[in-house]
Amino acid sequence: MLLATAELLAMSLWFSASAVVPALTAEWRLTESNASWLTLSVQLGFVAGTLLSALLNLPDVVSPRRLVALCALAGASANAAFGLFASDLTTGITLRFLVGLFLAGVYPPGMKIMATWFRRGRGMALGVLVGALTLGKAAPYLVNALGSADWRLNVLLASGLAVAGGLVVVLFVSEGPHALPAAKFDMGQVARVFRNRGVRLANFGYFGHMWELYAMWTWLPVMLRASFKASGQSATLAESASFVVIGAGALGCVAAGLLADRVGRTAVTSAAMVVSGACCLLVGFLFGASPWALICVAAVWGASVVADSAQFSTCVTELGDPRYMGTALTVQTCLGFLLTTLSIHLIPPLVGLVGWRYAFAALAPGPALGVLAMLRLRRLPEASRLAQGRR
Repeated sequence: MLLATAELLAMSLWFSASAVVPALTAEWRLTESNASWLTLSVQLGFVAGTLLSALLNLPDVVSPRRLVALCALAGASANAAFGLFASDLTTGITLRFLVGLFLAGVYPPGMKIMATWFRRGRGMALGVLVGALTLGKAAPYLVNALGSADWRLNVLLASGLAVAGGLVVVLFVSEGPHALPAAKFDMGQVARVFRNRGVRLANFGYFGHMWELYAMWTWLPVMLRASFKASGQSATLAESASFVVIGAGALGCVAAGLLADRVGRTAVTSAAMVVSGACCLLVGFLFGASPWALICVAAVWGASVVADSAQFSTCVTELGDPRYMGTALTVQTCLGFLLTTLSIHLIPPLVGLVGWRYAFAALAPGPALGVLAMLRLRRLPEASRLAQGRR
C-alpha cells in the first residue's frame, strides 16, 4: 500500500496542467489545439524517457526503488518550474515534456517493484497500483475544483504531492522477496520482447487499450465542461465530475485484478474492452442532455477504460524473461504511450467535423482490436502460465 500511495502522489503531476487549461486558455490566449499540446508534451516526454530507459535496461540494472524516488523528485521540480515560471506555450510545453520524461522512471519501475512482492495475486497487486496511479491522475481535477483560483498554486500543490511520494519510496519502500539480482546490460532485450509471441500479443492488446485510454482521459473533461455549460450547469460540477469519472478507474483496476486472478486475464481484459468500447459509441449521444445521465455513463467508461491496464502488464511479467521484467514493461509502456499521441491529437479535429456526439466513436477500434489480440493469446499453450493456469 505504501508503494501504491507513493505512485498516486507522484502521478498527480500528469494532468496538473490539463486540469487548469481553462485558466491557461484565458491567460495565454490558447486555441484548443494549442492547449492539447500541454498533454501531448507529457506523453512525448514519457515516450522519450521510456525509450531511453528500455535501451539502457535501467529498471533492471539499477535499483528500481532509487530510480522511482529520484525521478519523482525530478518530475516534481520540473512541474514546480512550470507553476512558477511558465508564461507562454513554448515554455509550458518544454517543462511539461520534462515532467513526462521523469515520470518514465516512476511508472514502469514501480510496477516491477510491486511484482517482486507477489507471484499469486499479482494481478490484484498491480491492479491496486494502477488504480492508485489513476487516482493520482484524477487528483488535479479535484484540486482545481476545491483549491485556489490561482492556477499556479494548484500546480505547485501537485509538485508537493509528488515530493511526498518520492520521500515515501526513499523511507519506506523496498523490493520484495521475488526480486532478482541486478541484470547485465543487454540492449538486445528490447528486440527480444517482440520475439516472445505471448508477450507480443499481450502488448497488442495493450496498444488497443491505450488508443482509447488517454484520449478519453484528456478530452472527456473538456466534453463535460462543454456539455454542462450548454445545459446551464456550474463549472465546478464539471471539475468534480471529471475527478469522479477518471477516479472511477481505480475501482475498475482493483475489481479487474481480483477477477483476473480468479477467472483469467484474457477473459477479464476482453470483457473490460467490450464495455469501454460500447461507452465510446454511447457517451456522445448524452452531450447536452441530463448531466447526471452523462456522469453515470462516463463513470462506467472511466471504470472500464483502465480496468484492464494492469492485467496487460501482469501478462508481460508472467510470460516474459523475469531477469528483464523492467525492460519488457518499459518497452510496453513506451510504445503504448507513443500511440496515445495520435489518438489524443485526433479528437479535436473530429469534434470540429462531427461534434461531440460522434467524435469518441473513433476510439472504439482500439478496444475492438485489443479483444482480438487477447482472444488469440487465450488459445496459445503459453497462456497456461497466466494467473496459475487461469487464462
